[in-house]
Amino acid sequence: MPFINVKTNADIPKEKKEIIKRRLFDSISILPGKSDRYLMVAVEDKTDMAFHRDSESNMAMVEVKIFGSSSKDAYQRLTTAICLILQDEADVEGQNCYVKFEEVKYWGYNGFMF
Repeated sequence: MPFINVKTNADIPKEKKEIIKRRLFDSISILPGKSDRYLMVAVEDKTDMAFHRDSESNMAMVEVKIFGSSSKDAYQRLTTAICLILQDEADVEGQNCYVKFEEVKYWGYNGFMF
């Protein structure tokens, strides 16, 4: 039950957004036991953002929410993958990319709780 939410100030063309989503779907399997079967992805571009008082450089805040938990090593590998995807597809340099992980204890889907 993962969810990846990307917020960036970059102006990303539709075809690049689709590539980002596809690559995020492919990368979720880095976390043991997670697959793209239930993954939901959002890519929000042109967000009003600033980092280090800079609002001109491309930057991103990525939130990854998962049902259950994983290891720090797996989170590290997924962070590397996410930052590379955003660098390749949205010109967001790694030093301008935050990735936050949230382990969720309760998750509802289709009218029931896991």
